[in-house]
Amino acid sequence: MESNSPAKKIWVRFKRNKPALGGLIFILLLLVMGILGYVITPDQSPMANSMHLQLSNKKPGRSFQFLVVSTKTHVQKAGLLEKMMYGQEPAIKSIPITAYRISGNRLLVKEYIGDDEEAAESSYPIIGSPEEFIPKHIYRQTFLLGTDGYGRDLLSRLILGVRVSLSVGLIAVVISMSIGVSLGALAGYFGGTTDAAISWLMNVIWSLPSLLLVIAISFALGKGFWQIFIAVGLSTWVDVARLVRGQVMAIKEAEFVEAARALGFPAQRILLKHILPNIAGPILVIASANFASAILLETGLSFLGFGAQPPMPSWGSMIQENYGYIVMDAAYLAILPGMAIMLTVYAFNLMAIGLRDAFDIKAQNISV
Repeated sequence: MESNSPAKKIWVRFKRNKPALGGLIFILLLLVMGILGYVITPDQSPMANSMHLQLSNKKPGRSFQFLVVSTKTHVQKAGLLEKMMYGQEPAIKSIPITAYRISGNRLLVKEYIGDDEEAAESSYPIIGSPEEFIPKHIYRQTFLLGTDGYGRDLLSRLILGVRVSLSVGLIAVVISMSIGVSLGALAGYFGGTTDAAISWLMNVIWSLPSLLLVIAISFALGKGFWQIFIAVGLSTWVDVARLVRGQVMAIKEAEFVEAARALGFPAQRILLKHILPNIAGPILVIASANFASAILLETGLSFLGFGAQPPMPSWGSMIQENYGYIVMDAAYLAILPGMAIMLTVYAFNLMAIGLRDAFDIKAQNISV
């Protein structure tokens, strides 16, 4: 019956673990934010890179008036999907102002140049009636989490940073799973010389610090967003291979595997159809843990300048840009992306623990 299926039982056990379920919900919320992207960011320009240097390091919740000083007529309006993925190129150029008044057919404004300074009035022509001109050319924007050193909206860059972390984690896990499961299964099933050669390779990679290995691979591949996927994936497969090797060595002596050999099934079919499905639980657990490790490696690389390159928003690069403000009155610039990293990694670790308990790896039953 469906209610007694193994998947149903695993899900029921997982739901009982409230911290793990909370971690899963948090990850799903991050996933939704990453998919929607620019649709939900206050700054919808590509990379959330609209700069107002006058507004650098403004506190969370500050609100400013802006005057539209020019309009680009050649900017094409992006569709919903395109806007979601790549943002919308700004069609206007604006400046922050502190006050404005109308004098005849001229608009007199005072540009914002600082909290303690006052600029002289600048004059702009009013085209049409003031009642139509003002709403189209003056607007107010609130920076809920403040601005960074370049006057960019911090909330928008934090939201877009979700994409970098989750995409690096996903692709890196796919790469590490592909390599680790393949090599671990071959070593555990065939043993002998194959096992010795693969184990030697695993021990060599295991002896190298992960961050140094990723940096070395990044040097070889070059700096960039796609290179970081490969670098992190190639440095995290050893844990997977060691786990799979041990699991395959334990299960290959089971009666149903011996029966499959007796029937003349090839090794490829035995591994894919009989052995690997029975060790899916441990593989899912380590995949979840590796996701968290990949995010930490990516943020470390971005902090060192080897990861996502500016102006692409990355939590690691945001900390690198703003860690000097920790001892000043703008510590939130580094603390907020640091909290985002901590909560994301913690959520994945909680989910990994929940999966481990749900699958009950140490006492799981082997099924044909």
